Amino acid sequence: MSSTFDLVTIDSPQPDVLASFWCAALSLHETQREDDDRWLVLSDVTGVRRIGLQRGAHMPSGIHLDLVCRLDEFTGEVARLVALGAGLAHPLRHEPYGSIANLTDPDGNQFDLCAYRP
Repeated sequence: MSSTFDLVTIDSPQPDVLASFWCAALSLHETQREDDDRWLVLSDVTGVRRIGLQRGAHMPSGIHLDLVCRLDEFTGEVARLVALGAGLAHPLRHEPYGSIANLTDPDGNQFDLCAYRP
């Protein structure tokens, strides 16, 4: 039997704050909560588990999420994510292949918003 992918898990000292951020950012909703908020699962509208949040020390790593949007939505989507609590880690980049925003969630976990050219 081989391993299969379940979901991305983020360790956080404040899982409720991250749950609010990621639910708003990606239109997810909480589908599981255990041990007083030590473990939360966020799912999409079809019930597919997407992000797990586990109470624990924040440990930045080289792994990050890539979000995508249409090129004509890029500026508005960056503004929406920042209004939700994201931080802009680097200036926006506009490359031949599209636009990239390097962002951080409220715990400092890095993620990118990518808008690729067709």
